Amino acid sequence: MGCETEPVFEETKTEYQVQTPVAILAFNRPETTERVFTEIAKVKPKKLLIVADGPRPNRHGESQRCAAVRSIIEQVDWDCEVLKNYSDVNLGCKRRVSSGLDWVFGAVDRAIVLEDDVLPHPTFFRFCDELLDRYADDERVGAICGCNFQNGLARSRHSYYFSRYAHVWGWASWSRVWRHYDVGLKLWPLIREEGYLKSLLPDAEMLKYYTDILQDVYEDRIDTWDYQFAFACWINSALAILPQVNLVSNLGFGRGATHTTNPFSKVAGKPTECMTFPLVHPEFVMRHEAADLYTDEEFGLIRRRSNFHQSRYRYYLGKMPSNIKHLAHLIRRQKFFMALREIRSYLRSAIHALKRNL
Repeated sequence: MGCETEPVFEETKTEYQVQTPVAILAFNRPETTERVFTEIAKVKPKKLLIVADGPRPNRHGESQRCAAVRSIIEQVDWDCEVLKNYSDVNLGCKRRVSSGLDWVFGAVDRAIVLEDDVLPHPTFFRFCDELLDRYADDERVGAICGCNFQNGLARSRHSYYFSRYAHVWGWASWSRVWRHYDVGLKLWPLIREEGYLKSLLPDAEMLKYYTDILQDVYEDRIDTWDYQFAFACWINSALAILPQVNLVSNLGFGRGATHTTNPFSKVAGKPTECMTFPLVHPEFVMRHEAADLYTDEEFGLIRRRSNFHQSRYRYYLGKMPSNIKHLAHLIRRQKFFMALREIRSYLRSAIHALKRNL
């Protein structure tokens, strides 16, 4: 499949219709909502689930903006079952999204989820459709995400890789995963005290960052729902699928945002790219450590080298064969024993190859 403006089947060249129910999480931003809904309308889901929060008291004009958002999403002009879950009062990000997704995954066994400021590439929907089918019964996979923060670094020859991070700017999952979700993080004290997070986050900086975040969420100091979803995946050893190209763009940075308030963020409005079909699937389900490390650095969660050395590292890394790239990542992470083991493996393979050719 090429990068046509409209999503199409390569076999028939007809417009692609998404097979999975689509859920949209909406609030008070009619401008971005209209752009997102336009992309949803192109793929004509057979079932659309709308979750909308109510206006905050004493916010001038917010009632009108919330009403405008709902009016936009209700302009369905194709054969579609529309289910609505509207709140008359403002529940806030944490309670509205968590309760709304409880409702979504109680109504359907799988869903593609978009917020009203997350703009998908047309191929995002087919990407989700195919992988929701492929991994439907695979407990090792918890989510299919549209984000890619690798800035053009190709992580493998496959169409996607596996990550510990379930990014929720455009994602899809199953009710079998959502049943583990707990907005109150009741298991967090046990996980924290027993040190279980160390096995997932061996880097001290990362461990401290997420320990502090999860503690704040547990103590209700952050009005959010998404870290709880990451936690649910982590404690069930479920990985997320991330595409080799970026399939969603967050339009919501800046004034009026709840959390993404910095309009100059390097990930604000990140351009989308076309996913090529048929998908090339990995023959395994294993986390891509180097890709996750790069994401950690991109978001400033751990210290990175100077920009000069980082750019030189990326330049030379891009010219290396894949096995040497892997070795470079191990050395960079100071995993010298693993690097030596890899070198020994390479030498053995080379010796065997030479013997065969003698």
